[in-house]
Amino acid sequence: MSRRVWLVADDYGISPAVDDGILELLDAGRLSGTACMTLFPEWPVEAKRLRASRVERAGIHLTLTDQLACSGLSSLAPKGKLPSISRLLAGSATGTIRAADIEAELAAQMSRFTDAFDHSPAYIDGHQHVHFLPPVRRWLKGWAKAIRSPLPWLRGAPESSYSPKSPGMKIVTVRALARGFDSTMRAAGFPVNGPLAGFYDWVSGLDFAQTVEHALRTLPDAGVLMCHPGRVDKVLANRDHFTDTRAVELAYLGSSDFSDALASSGAVLA
Repeated sequence: MSRRVWLVADDYGISPAVDDGILELLDAGRLSGTACMTLFPEWPVEAKRLRASRVERAGIHLTLTDQLACSGLSSLAPKGKLPSISRLLAGSATGTIRAADIEAELAAQMSRFTDAFDHSPAYIDGHQHVHFLPPVRRWLKGWAKAIRSPLPWLRGAPESSYSPKSPGMKIVTVRALARGFDSTMRAAGFPVNGPLAGFYDWVSGLDFAQTVEHALRTLPDAGVLMCHPGRVDKVLANRDHFTDTRAVELAYLGSSDFSDALASSGAVLA
């Protein structure tokens, strides 16, 4: 039996142009699914587009940084905007950002997903890996007890061995944030898929193809490969610094080079 690899696109909903690219790949069968950012004003329209594509694996990309908050003013977003990742980490550790305010924001984003799809997400992960943070773990456990449907799977911790190059500080930091996550969340009843691969130099985009091909060859069954494909528009440029590299990812994942690499890897997309 072939190894199943989850190739999932992050950031659906961040801009219409990014969504265009993700929908193209979904329609071509080049992705396992996509994780949605539900906190933007365009979300109801973009959710309809995703539903029309009949995607079977729509997840939620929980977001606690840099964007306008769904839940209004709070210690998490005192001026209405979510903090940087460094401020989120410091504030949640010291208590200057209240856990209750984090939970309210997560609940608001989840509500927007379930309102759009009429069901829970197929999987859950986090923008800038915030789902690994202790307050989010606690919220996930409480949310799991409140729903009756089968629990979605969670994106697990990364492993450096599935990167073609030596790990940089980012993967080391994310591994530290994720310490104990997989075992704790499995004990709470969640399926956890991983390990997570897909870390590379997102500034240049030069190593994306190599990163994907290495992960396809080496990830175990149910491993997860994250990606961030999409087209670029002014909406994206106003919301994120990660822009042009998305087009690089989109081009590769839509190419014959990718389909050839997948065919020769011994893996299939989950």
